[in-house]
Amino acid sequence: MSRDTIADILTFLRNADMDKKGTARIASTKIAESIVKILLREGFLENVRKHRENNKSFLVSTLRHRRNKKGTYRKIFKRISRPGLRIYSNYQQIPRIFGGMGIVILSTSRGIMTDREARLEGIGGEVLCYIW
Repeated sequence: MSRDTIADILTFLRNADMDKKGTARIASTKIAESIVKILLREGFLENVRKHRENNKSFLVSTLRHRRNKKGTYRKIFKRISRPGLRIYSNYQQIPRIFGGMGIVILSTSRGIMTDREARLEGIGGEVLCYIW
């Protein structure tokens, strides 16, 4: 694991999706729980449970599968703001991914939220990642 926990979360999910595993095991932090909760609410994940092993907590997330075909939905996780270059946006300039089909996850003064929630609240913040 590196020092960039958000990139680690996205990499774990991307690798589990490409490997067609179905589950990803993510180290449990407040940021990870918030991002996974958003992905669960938006329908990118099917199930999330907390697992404790040797005094360490993990989030075991189940990726959403197709109904009739084998494999998973192809999800794209793209990290935008990173430790070397922070990207901030006000609520009027938050990008729309594929005309609203994807989501942008932002870190705001009111917590981690999606682009739709931030526009409704009228607040901007740090653009963490794009997911579509």
